[in-house]
Amino acid sequence: MPRPAVNVAVRAARAAGQIILRYMNRLDSLEVIEKQRHDYVSEVDRLAEAEIIRELRRAYPRDAILGEESGQIGNSRNVWAIDPLDGTHNYLRGFPHFCVSIALLEGGEPVVGVVYDPLRDELFTASKGDGAYLNDRRIRVGKRDGLAGALLVTGFPYRQRRHLDAQLGMTRVLLAEAEDIRRTGSAALDLAYVAAGRMDGYFEIGLYTWDMAAGCLLVREAGGRYCDFTGRDGIPETGNLVAGNVHVANAMVKAIAPEVTPVLAR
Repeated sequence: MPRPAVNVAVRAARAAGQIILRYMNRLDSLEVIEKQRHDYVSEVDRLAEAEIIRELRRAYPRDAILGEESGQIGNSRNVWAIDPLDGTHNYLRGFPHFCVSIALLEGGEPVVGVVYDPLRDELFTASKGDGAYLNDRRIRVGKRDGLAGALLVTGFPYRQRRHLDAQLGMTRVLLAEAEDIRRTGSAALDLAYVAAGRMDGYFEIGLYTWDMAAGCLLVREAGGRYCDFTGRDGIPETGNLVAGNVHVANAMVKAIAPEVTPVLAR
């Protein structure tokens, strides 16, 4: 049971969170680079990622790192997937919904997950087989038995606008059955909210491992399910993700099936 790794990830996430908060009063002076259209990185992303890597390397020097800003560092069966500031767009505008996301994958499967919201000081943690927690309190996915009355959350594929029609199609068919849909701008924090029962389900096109690995483990350890758009379990290589309790996830996969053909054909 990888509890020591959870503690290391928590230290790293809190250290990154301190950097993120320290720069919040200096947003206008931050150096911001557009990596590609609609995809930005700030110096805070880079500083926070460097701090996380330092903490992880101190405890696990032989493990590989997969960082949003640094890319792949090293080769190992054990890989730390890190997003130092998930929700950069929100952060740069002072919109209070962003987080630090850290996951440990063994052979591609997440076994440790930490999502930290430094503004609210909310720490979501999970390790394989040990459950999911919010500030040391056990959390569970919601109990809804289908889409009726469900509150869903999504993200629009700003890196892949060619799939916008499919995203809007999925949003349309799900909104026809669900109570409502939110679009908040942080995949990792959205998944943590699903794990805590604050949201009932999540769907998005084209995520990266660092976006979703920690949040997916939280959902699973909170009693839920994550899969790709075809219903295949596991971290989707396509990045096309559905998550929720078992009933909601299954209902979402069924509902969006007519809309996902263009996405699956990419």
